[in-house]
Amino acid sequence: MTDETLLIDYQHFVDEVTSDASKDPDAFGDALDIIDEFGVPPERLITAAMGLSAESGEFTEIVKKCLFQGKPMDEHTIWHAKRELSDILWYLVQGCIALDTNLEEIIYINTEKLESRYPDGFDSFRSENRIEGDL
Repeated sequence: MTDETLLIDYQHFVDEVTSDASKDPDAFGDALDIIDEFGVPPERLITAAMGLSAESGEFTEIVKKCLFQGKPMDEHTIWHAKRELSDILWYLVQGCIALDTNLEEIIYINTEKLESRYPDGFDSFRSENRIEGDL
């Protein structure tokens, strides 16, 4: 098999294992309608998901440059990192609005989940070996 054949075959494979909603505008519209029928505004949900990913990447980029590329963790870098965290918060609240919740409930859910997972504080074994249903 040539490299070109491998690439063409892989491209066909990727297309075959891609959902209709990911490649067909009508199916995508149907998926948006289904989400909307549950009372979740898909436009806000998409805004939150894409924004969280993008802004988290920008925050990660700052940390990466400090750890691996010699960027100083100086006052300007800390200020920039805080600005990216503020953008992450903005998109997190967009997600809260989309899911009809608030930061207080999200904090409660997270605290409950982690207290259940780590009743005696962080444990690396419990981190790697979760009980069934602990996602």
